[in-house]
Amino acid sequence: MTMQAWAVDAAQLKQLRQQVIDTETAFGKSMAQRDHASFVSFLADDAVFFSGTKVLRGKQAVADHWRGFYQTVQAPFSWEAGEVEVLDSGNLAISNGPVHDRNGKHIANFSSIWRLESPGVWRIVFDRGTEVCDCKKDLPPIPATQP
Repeated sequence: MTMQAWAVDAAQLKQLRQQVIDTETAFGKSMAQRDHASFVSFLADDAVFFSGTKVLRGKQAVADHWRGFYQTVQAPFSWEAGEVEVLDSGNLAISNGPVHDRNGKHIANFSSIWRLESPGVWRIVFDRGTEVCDCKKDLPPIPATQP
C-alpha cells in the first residue's frame, strides 16, 4: 500500500483548523440541545469510542451507547474544544478540551480524532475521555520537616 503525502499551505491549514473548531463546537451543542440525531451525524461509520473499559466500535455501537446520555431533560455533562491541530496533509485533526458536569465542575478531559471525509465535512473517528484527578482532596497534608 502506497501512501501519498501532501501538504496544505498555511492559509488552508488555518481554515481547516477553524472548520474542526466549528465542528467540535456543534458536536458539543448536540448534547446541550439534547439532539441525539445531531450527535450521530458527526460519527464516522468506523468510529471507535473508549467508554471506561469498553471499546465501542462503529457508528451504531457508539450511537446506541450514547443514547442514554440524551434521555434526560438536562445534559449530564458538556464539553468544548480547548486545543485543535490539523495534520499538514489536511485530512486528520485532533481536538481536546475539558468536560464539565451539569454544575460546571471540570470532571474530565477528552481527546478526539477527526477525519475530513469531504470538503468541509469532518467526522469523529476516535474519542477518549479521561477523568480529572481531584488529588488535592485525596492526599493527606505534607508534614513539616525539621532542618
